[in-house]
Amino acid sequence: MELLDKLNWRYAAKAMNGEIVPQNKIDNIIEAARLAPTSSGLQPFEIIVVKNQEIKEQIRSIAWNQSVITDCSHLLVFAAWDTYTEDRINYMFDLTNEIRGFKNEGWENYRQKLLQLYPSQDEEVNFNHAAKQAYIAFSQAITAAAYEGVDATPVEGFDPEKLDEILDLRAKGLRSAVMLPIGYRDADNDWLVNLVKVRKSTEDLVTVIE
Repeated sequence: MELLDKLNWRYAAKAMNGEIVPQNKIDNIIEAARLAPTSSGLQPFEIIVVKNQEIKEQIRSIAWNQSVITDCSHLLVFAAWDTYTEDRINYMFDLTNEIRGFKNEGWENYRQKLLQLYPSQDEEVNFNHAAKQAYIAFSQAITAAAYEGVDATPVEGFDPEKLDEILDLRAKGLRSAVMLPIGYRDADNDWLVNLVKVRKSTEDLVTVIE
């Protein structure tokens, strides 16, 4: 299966060569993330695409000095909603009604259920839930990058508060969740490139209940 071959090919590149990824590939990766499933279809996150080299340098300084942040082509920052609000929930429900061209009673009842639930919850609980949704899209972007023959390195090692400050995320009602440098591996300077991929066996990972 071609997709599994691509996933076996991919790894978390530790060094990138600075080569620019064609825009159509970046667009496809972002589109895959946009199409990812999320709880109640709310898509409670945004994707910040950082191309500016000076901003990348600032981010590298608060992210364990990882070279892939400055040597990548595009740095994707997945930023989750800081909380769920009535306006945010209503926007997505209204958008659904507009695109589908009709209202559904069951759907409207579900809207009211969410309006009663989410805004009254603790903001940290809501952020953690939104961040999980961002991770679903993040994972889908990694898969799409592999399909495009592009390297993508998951990065969780950073100071989220400082990243939020650099990108002014809090002013937008967002908090950083995870980063994804996109680029091409620098095989001559990457200690990980030739090592065998290690994963649990299917038997150790999967339990089938019949």
